[in-house]
Amino acid sequence: MAKVLIGGLTRAHETLLQGFFQFLGQEVIRLPEPDNEALKIGKIYANKGQCNPVYYNAGTLIRYLQELRDSGETNINENYFYLTAGACGPCRFGMYEMEYRKALSNAGFEGFRVNAVQQNHELVHELRALGFNFRMRDLPRFFNTIILGDIINSLFYKAKPYEVDEGSVDRWRDRALDLVYPSFRYHHSLTRAMRKVRSEYRALKLDYLRPKPKVKIIGEFFSHLQEGDASYRLPSWLIEEGAEPVFEPLSNWLDYLLWSKISYTRERAFRGRFKAFVIIAVAVLLKITIRLNFAYFRRMMHRRPDRLVRQSQLARFAAPYYNVKLSGGEGHMEAGKHVYAVRKRQAHMVISIKPFSCMPSTQSDGVQTKIAEDLNGSLFVSIDTTGDAEVNVKSRILMKLHEAQKRAEAEFEAVLKRLKLEEQRMKKLGEKLQDKSPLRIRISRKYISTAAKIIHVHRGFL
Repeated sequence: MAKVLIGGLTRAHETLLQGFFQFLGQEVIRLPEPDNEALKIGKIYANKGQCNPVYYNAGTLIRYLQELRDSGETNINENYFYLTAGACGPCRFGMYEMEYRKALSNAGFEGFRVNAVQQNHELVHELRALGFNFRMRDLPRFFNTIILGDIINSLFYKAKPYEVDEGSVDRWRDRALDLVYPSFRYHHSLTRAMRKVRSEYRALKLDYLRPKPKVKIIGEFFSHLQEGDASYRLPSWLIEEGAEPVFEPLSNWLDYLLWSKISYTRERAFRGRFKAFVIIAVAVLLKITIRLNFAYFRRMMHRRPDRLVRQSQLARFAAPYYNVKLSGGEGHMEAGKHVYAVRKRQAHMVISIKPFSCMPSTQSDGVQTKIAEDLNGSLFVSIDTTGDAEVNVKSRILMKLHEAQKRAEAEFEAVLKRLKLEEQRMKKLGEKLQDKSPLRIRISRKYISTAAKIIHVHRGFL
């Protein structure tokens, strides 16, 4: 049986998907994280003028196959195939599958199989055709690989900036994936596994009383999920610079695809009312499944991960600035997420990251200045990833990040002044909170920074 190669998502999502697909009877191999060396290889063999995801993913795949060939592996085309997501456009995303094949052919792997699973209701049938023993009843568990990947990522980035023992949060994430992976691989209880993850998270020592600016990362689907060179290592770099990154859940993308399907079908229901009713009913059922499962595991973690935003709310926020009927890329969500992050006190600053000349994100950038103005000067930075402009990009971010830091510190000082807390009492509160489980520390919704939220709630400790 041919082995399946996957890549392009976060480490957490890929690990859990690997376990799920192996349960379905396929041996799955995670490709290495895309890096700048892979980008160079991709640019050598792929067409010019493509999105960076093509270069990064094609380069990573070609390099892996070259290593297999150099190690003496034979019949590579018969023994392996690449599984990726596909779409019909309207941007260059619709050409990814063809570009991967062309790059592979140029690199000497002509005929290597690239299977793009379309992001629609044919998912189950397409996976069956590829040899996966996929049944409809497995669909909720497939969604759970995405949901639990989001939960683990969210908990990681909420703890990492505040860790007391260096590396403890990284070790927690490693352990969390080791605990949850077998539940997908062998179809064990996910609830039992997540209880163990929760228990390990409670043991972390975190110092929350350090005011840090919160930075929301949005943008093109591939770029905003990357944690390595493909995003200039943006999440880890923000932590090094004293910020708390707010990671965007992949579940939001699934929810958006279903919301778009419902909206599209409803507008064309006159062509076949019964068929439209069935499609809408199935999409609504899947949406409810995703949202209920996300809410269940979020509640298990004491509601510490951010809640899943309602698509209707994002559409309402984006509507004055962006036509919500336009498809492609993140659609209207970038505009909606910017408004949501500011109005719901989710972040001091928003970064939109995208491949160079990404059409949907560039359209969205055209209205972000107006949004920032209407939101009384929100801090927004749009950056392109080309692989060779890291210094320039990070210098632009630092200018805004400095202002975000000032806002976080001003917010923190205002809370201290209002509550009349002195430095000695603050130190005493910090010691008490470090001895308390991170999941037992309540967080207010009144402020933006984590430090201000926690002081507001736990002032009774003093």
